[in-house]
Amino acid sequence: MARQLSIEDGNLQSSILTSRQKKYSDLHLSFDKKPSGDIYKQQEAAAVKQSVKNIVSTNRNEKPFNVNFGADITGMLFELSSGLGKFTVKEQITSSINKFEPRARVLDISCNDNPDANSLRVKVTFRVLSTGEIVDLETSISRLR
Repeated sequence: MARQLSIEDGNLQSSILTSRQKKYSDLHLSFDKKPSGDIYKQQEAAAVKQSVKNIVSTNRNEKPFNVNFGADITGMLFELSSGLGKFTVKEQITSSINKFEPRARVLDISCNDNPDANSLRVKVTFRVLSTGEIVDLETSISRLR
């Protein structure tokens, strides 16, 4: 089997190495305007942290056209009295972040529940892949009814 190359192809045997640093940015969800009229942005670790918080606090069927988005842990708040409930919450959060946020890798998740108030305090520790920065996100989830 012979390889036929045109003159324009040049030497394709040598490899070309490039390194391009991607800068992560998202819109700030407050939608406040700068004096210039533009909307504020979240950069790097703050953008990824905002995204992880959205994943953790979103239930399934809340996001239009993507019904599987979110960690869906609000529905498990009544099941937290057993030790299995905390394990399920950790697994659900880990799999959701791995599925929906490719810019982060989960390092640790800790859960503290308050069954009397039907609330859960979650601390997610993750690494931002582009910078290697380790970020902690603490949030509280509770039932409103």
